[in-house]
Amino acid sequence: MNRRPATLRGIAQQLDIHVSTVSRVLNGTLDHAGRAASKETIERIRALAASLDYQPNTHARTLKTRHSREIGVLVPRLSDIVLATVYEGIDEAASAMGYTSFVANTLDLPERQRERGERALARNVTGLIISDVHTTDEPGFLEELEARQVPFVLVSRRRGHHCSVTSDDEMGGRLAAEHLFAQGHTRVAVIAGEPYSSNARERTASFVAFYREQGVDIAAERIITGHFDTHTGFVTGERLLSHPQPPTAIFAVNDFLAIGLFGALRARGLMAGRDIAVVGYNDTPLAEHLQLTSISTSMHAQGVRAVETLLKRIAGEPIASYRFPAALKKRASSQCPPSRG
Repeated sequence: MNRRPATLRGIAQQLDIHVSTVSRVLNGTLDHAGRAASKETIERIRALAASLDYQPNTHARTLKTRHSREIGVLVPRLSDIVLATVYEGIDEAASAMGYTSFVANTLDLPERQRERGERALARNVTGLIISDVHTTDEPGFLEELEARQVPFVLVSRRRGHHCSVTSDDEMGGRLAAEHLFAQGHTRVAVIAGEPYSSNARERTASFVAFYREQGVDIAAERIITGHFDTHTGFVTGERLLSHPQPPTAIFAVNDFLAIGLFGALRARGLMAGRDIAVVGYNDTPLAEHLQLTSISTSMHAQGVRAVETLLKRIAGEPIASYRFPAALKKRASSQCPPSRG
């Protein structure tokens, strides 16, 4: 037989408790619940709700509170394993705190960022977590959100004064440079990723700066920008390796670029860690399987911290940007001195 869904009023009547108390316990955060009733009452309410399979009416709650306890997340591409891992952290933390998250792909295009962001705001989301921000001096969507007092936090990338949760990409680029220089590599190149991405720019800039400190200037033709994908890694690798004096070591600012580079090496009968040193970035699961030296960036933890920071901002608590320390994971791909020639 079909049973009518349990309601707050029905639970309140069975327990002889005011319906507002039941509502605060079942629809509020744990902190709010703690202020709503005694521990014994909270346990009674939750036990009965569970036995009746009570499901909150999120639509009614949205109409009443003007927010949906949803967090909108804007990413360039969820097919990117780095962003997918960050999002897993976001979703896990949001769920643990009584929120639902949903993600929209913007393809790293500012016009799609605005359109997807406005769609999320039309759903009365509690706030936004944004990972597709571009480095620019021009006021844009972020500044509009700030003027409208929409709570948001950046993750994975940074921009200006806006609150962000990232890896310390300057540290990571320097670690890669120190590692390669210590093995004697001075003829080096960088597959530098998207020029509008703060993480790519900071990784590249700190790598180049370290070599400059050692008296080695990396020529502009050996610093090549492009998309964050394996195709770009392959094509850029072909370009670098075809030079009369190819680099003895290459730093790729993400693991996908490094994996594409592996293909270019293989096409020439070369091998990373034997003929040329290669360092990637982000330490994705594939890096270990491919014996790719990479920089760990705490991807999942970035997502968790972004949610915690956003909810603090919503609650009016002081917040600050945070960078997770980078860590070098040494593997076979970079463990070779410069080859002769």
